[in-house]
Amino acid sequence: MRSELKKLGLIAILIAIAVGLAGYDFLYRSATPDYEGGRSVRIHPDLPIQDVSERLVESGILKRASNFSLLARTTGWAEQIKAGHYEFESGVSNLDIIDRMRRGLQEPVNVRIPAGTRKERMIRAMAAEMAFSEEELTQAFSDEALAEELATDTTHLWAFMVPDTYHFYWLTSPEDVIRRVKRRYDGIIEAGIDSLGTLPRNFTPDEVVRLAGIVEWETAHVPEKATVAGVYMNRLNNRWRLDADPTVQYAIMKIEGDKRRLFFRDYDLQHPYNTYRRGGLPPGPITNPSLTSIQSIIYPEKHRYFFFVATGDGTHIFSRTLSEHRRNAQEYYRVMRQRRAEAEAEAAAASE
Repeated sequence: MRSELKKLGLIAILIAIAVGLAGYDFLYRSATPDYEGGRSVRIHPDLPIQDVSERLVESGILKRASNFSLLARTTGWAEQIKAGHYEFESGVSNLDIIDRMRRGLQEPVNVRIPAGTRKERMIRAMAAEMAFSEEELTQAFSDEALAEELATDTTHLWAFMVPDTYHFYWLTSPEDVIRRVKRRYDGIIEAGIDSLGTLPRNFTPDEVVRLAGIVEWETAHVPEKATVAGVYMNRLNNRWRLDADPTVQYAIMKIEGDKRRLFFRDYDLQHPYNTYRRGGLPPGPITNPSLTSIQSIIYPEKHRYFFFVATGDGTHIFSRTLSEHRRNAQEYYRVMRQRRAEAEAEAAAASE
């Protein structure tokens, strides 16, 4: 009898050990395949636990969905899992994953706002990594109450989206994304006022973004942006028209739907944005300028230049007088003619 009891006791101990090991394995052992770095998953709101499990498997984070689902239901945490963007390294357990998701310990996503782009392309880039859609972000930019809250209007709001890479939680609303980026712009303006006392020409923040957009399209060469801004300041201070090619380009884009090479006839275009025909700043922004373009307007270079012309290598030559400018322009046209002739000769040779 004793021997039978000993056997039963031993069996019970073995069963307890087996259950304990199984439980340990179920709870604490790695539930992931081996991989380098982290892998991420995006969990939408109100997703059933089975769908959450499958998303984790599809993302390459979980080996098996069944163990995860069973543990989530057994612990009662299945209903506590929070939507969001999560990232996990290899080697974490089912318990680790569930615990992190029920506490909502998310990782932010990177949102890159490109510089000097169109509103539609900017919206596409901003919405690409977020839970909201392009349509929802477009609606937010059209929200008059939001624009008024941010001290602008719906036709200008998009241009205050300072280009950079921002970190947002995936489920952040489009309105809050816009608010945060607009605050970044406001901070740049406030820093300029703090250092100068007032902005050049007593510009408003809106006037800064309009002129900065012209500089943005005028040159990509950062060291000369303040020089270009200084030219425009000199023209404004002397009651000249801006005569800014980017505003003509914008008018063409508004009419024809895309940018193209400008022709001499385009400068006579009757359009509110054509600064060859209308004095002062254009009525609205033409793009969302980069930080360096915004700063070029706040801190323009002081000089006596009134003209500049492209060199063909991405930079410009600056001049004080119209006669100097015309000589520089003729040299630019000569270089462009030569390049076109060389390109045509190469194309003809390639077709033979």
